[in-house]
Amino acid sequence: MLPDLLRVLATADEASDGADMGKLIGEFAQYGPIGVVIVLLIIGVLVPKYVMSALMAEKDNWRLAFEKEREAHQATREQLAKAEERGDVAVEQGKAMTRLLEEFGHRPQTASGSA
Repeated sequence: MLPDLLRVLATADEASDGADMGKLIGEFAQYGPIGVVIVLLIIGVLVPKYVMSALMAEKDNWRLAFEKEREAHQATREQLAKAEERGDVAVEQGKAMTRLLEEFGHRPQTASGSA
């Protein structure tokens, strides 16, 4: 089946003016297993060990960076939650102080203009 496909691709190359990938693959495939390995290297199915090692190291570096970023965001979320709680406490203290002052007869002054 592969030789028939390569023949069809070669005749298509002869009919057109452009370079044919099938003809190139056919030229490498005529060398048997070595040609197949070269073709697989060219199209990226097989990769050398040093390339795969570099990719795995880069993947690990990205994963570590992601984990650190996630931990930093979690710390930020916790700090924001604490700040919100403190703000709620401050508002409640302000309301309690206003009620207490009103009970003692103090009326808050409203300024007509800002200073």
